[in-house]
Amino acid sequence: MTVQRGSGDGFAGLDAASASVPSAPGELRITGRIREASNATFVARLDGEDVVYKPIEGEKPLWDFPDGTLAGREVSAYLVSEALGWNVVPPTWLGDGPFGPGMVQRWQVIDPAQDAVDLLPSEEASAAVAEGTVREVLDAVDENEQAVTLVHEDTAVLRRMAVFDVVTNNADRKGGHVLAMPDGHRFGVDHGLTFHAEHKLRTVLWGWIGEPLTDDEVAGLQRLSEALRGELGETLREHLTDDELSALRGRCAALAAVRAFPPPTGSGPAVPWPVF
Repeated sequence: MTVQRGSGDGFAGLDAASASVPSAPGELRITGRIREASNATFVARLDGEDVVYKPIEGEKPLWDFPDGTLAGREVSAYLVSEALGWNVVPPTWLGDGPFGPGMVQRWQVIDPAQDAVDLLPSEEASAAVAEGTVREVLDAVDENEQAVTLVHEDTAVLRRMAVFDVVTNNADRKGGHVLAMPDGHRFGVDHGLTFHAEHKLRTVLWGWIGEPLTDDEVAGLQRLSEALRGELGETLREHLTDDELSALRGRCAALAAVRAFPPPTGSGPAVPWPVF
């Protein structure tokens, strides 16, 4: 990931001076821009901490997500993560910045030596699968015509993220959207393409297809179902349509009833592209 700090590219006044101007308490000050992001995404300082800021003004319209905002869906994903009790999504809220209201999320410093999702030479991947350290997702051929395999680690924290993706109907779980933290925790980020009423699940976390959910995972789904019947359901109405809320409740109830990781369904691709 490339973070361009303190240099402008024409987006509503981002310039070199922004990195040196002190901010008042509670004021969001931009210090850089994440260049790879498809929507306007900035790094900023807020009360002495680094945060990610995605202004609604910088969102590109999507024909298949016409309702609400991507920022609202990101906030909704955090609220669902909290209701599950699994800390899948970093603290996320709607805030105001130099380019208007948008999503604000606490910046996470990852461990570059850890890869929760990886693309390995197929022979190496087979050995790792046999050892029980990773799960295989798909086989492919790289730009050098060498056989490679997409894998992800086999951990409880990543299983919970996979459950979260099913419930939120995440259409964009790329490998790069899984942050490997130094303490072994894994955060999921970039949840603007979630909560659609129609099936949209596209993820790299397919390694547990058909396997039963753990009691902890079922308990999380039950916590979420209860929260959706109360205050959480009312709060999500600010960001999601009635159809999307109904579909969310249905996915949660169905997964808790089946108690197993579902297989890919529908005619669309099961894995996002690019995968990282």
